[in-house]
Amino acid sequence: MRKRSLIMFAFMFLFGVQTALAQLPIKIPKISKPKPQPAPTETAQPTSNPKPQPAQPQPESRNETKPTTAAGGEDQPTVAKDSVQVRAFTFSVYRKNYDVWSWVPKIEYRVNGPIASGSQLYVEFTIPGSGPWVKFDCKTEETQKGFSSKTECGAREIPEDKGITYIGPVNFSIRMRNELAGGDQTLFTGKMKVAKVHSNEEAPNAANHFVYYVDHDWNLPIGYVFYEPEDRWDRDDPRRWAKPKFSLAFWTRGESSGFAEPHLFHGGKEVGKVYYNGAEVSKPSCGTTEVQHNPTQSTTPAGQFIWTRWKCTFYSVLPWDKTANRTEGIFGPMYLFSENPGDYEIKVMYQGHLIRSLKFAVDAEGKLVDNGIATANKLGSDRVIVPVQVIGDQDGPWDRMAWKTDAFYGNPLKGFSVP
Repeated sequence: MRKRSLIMFAFMFLFGVQTALAQLPIKIPKISKPKPQPAPTETAQPTSNPKPQPAQPQPESRNETKPTTAAGGEDQPTVAKDSVQVRAFTFSVYRKNYDVWSWVPKIEYRVNGPIASGSQLYVEFTIPGSGPWVKFDCKTEETQKGFSSKTECGAREIPEDKGITYIGPVNFSIRMRNELAGGDQTLFTGKMKVAKVHSNEEAPNAANHFVYYVDHDWNLPIGYVFYEPEDRWDRDDPRRWAKPKFSLAFWTRGESSGFAEPHLFHGGKEVGKVYYNGAEVSKPSCGTTEVQHNPTQSTTPAGQFIWTRWKCTFYSVLPWDKTANRTEGIFGPMYLFSENPGDYEIKVMYQGHLIRSLKFAVDAEGKLVDNGIATANKLGSDRVIVPVQVIGDQDGPWDRMAWKTDAFYGNPLKGFSVP
């Protein structure tokens, strides 16, 4: 009994202690909430940016607006001269007579802002000695300074009864009116040469089925070199120009594919090539068609009246690499202009034959050396114009002197000469 009483006493004692402890107030230290930290800011873009900072020239949609630095110093709208492209659009009828074909103009161009509210772009075409022919509006978008807007108009937007059979020089002007502000200004004036060739039809009533085109032989000796930003970054992000691409553009006449092969030379040696397991990789490509002037109907002879501006990009050559974590490519180090300043030459091969040669230079920072041609002629874009030597007979017969009078639609380049 005594043993059992001791056990009961011990049990009651422990139970009482636990109950008392449970009733005592226990202070738990308060855990402070973490204070929000400011997001790390990026390093500002170096102020020594290269002059050529083109907006990305990938295939463009109609009436698009995109950033540009070309108009940075302009308070008035300007036309990018290398964006003006005029074509002859052939109608299969002339004054309700389907035995005769006619044509009307089609035009596209890019305007550097500012384009104020209430503005309206339009184009006028006149026939020398005959006066005004057609005038039509082009879709216009309000555009801030530092941006540009592309538009195109004409062709089937023009009534068929406006079609003509005239061939020869045609004058035109790109204008902009603003009834809100009460102004009307001329942005660009030009002159084109229209010619015709017979269609591929052989029917008895096809004798006057002519296809019309604008002669663009003046383009062939004119090339462009330029840098392109990385589009994955926003326009104001400094990383956009930390590791830009190097590209060039040149013209051809006639039917040709985009399988031209550009080769880069420095100091007499070919540079910018990388290999893997003995084979060249990351080859430069000329497969992008920037512009093509092609008749709207099939012709006889075929393929002779096509002018194409090709863009070539070097994937293993960079102007510079200012990325925070600079790394080598998967196939080895990239070739940097910033580490190899001086004079360069690009030779373009097509189907085993040399067809083009052009020269340019870069400075110690990797910037393209401005030869002053684009600036002096107010090109309106950030590309550097370079003379192109046309080699061989790849392009067929063409007017090798057209650039002297017809360049940029009657606006020949000052300070430009062809090798």
